[in-house]
Amino acid sequence: MKKLLLLLIVGFVFANDSLKNILTPIQYDVTQNCGTEPPFNNEYWNNKENGIYVDVISGEPLFLSIHKYNSNTGWPSFYKAIDSSNIKESYDFKLGYQRIEIKSKSSNAHLGHLFDDGPNPTGLRYCINSASLNFIKLEDFEKHNLSEYKKLFNNSKLNP
Repeated sequence: MKKLLLLLIVGFVFANDSLKNILTPIQYDVTQNCGTEPPFNNEYWNNKENGIYVDVISGEPLFLSIHKYNSNTGWPSFYKAIDSSNIKESYDFKLGYQRIEIKSKSSNAHLGHLFDDGPNPTGLRYCINSASLNFIKLEDFEKHNLSEYKKLFNNSKLNP
């Protein structure tokens, strides 16, 4: 209940363009205007640390580093979301062909696009803008009240 109330309050506060005062210009453009940051020139495309990627606005956990892979596209790519119910999908025809745009359900922030050319086990590629994410290192989970996600790393192959 507290989490829901907080998200409702956050959504209300951010309704008055106060995000421009909180986010960097690229974060604002990507999350609010469905912009795209440059490939290979963004914060997390080549991040190999273990941790969790959260919505830059709401802090909602979205992706784990153990599900990240190198798609050679220049953007962070994941074959799986932590919980797909936290992500909204809609069709996007802005480039003249159909793509699936994905947004964070909690903040309505544009994240990127979903493609069906990813690796096993899902065959999916969540191609995400770094500007829509914050990264929290595995060793900092407790500080950010994310301890419950640590168990997901226990039986997984961790990055070196």
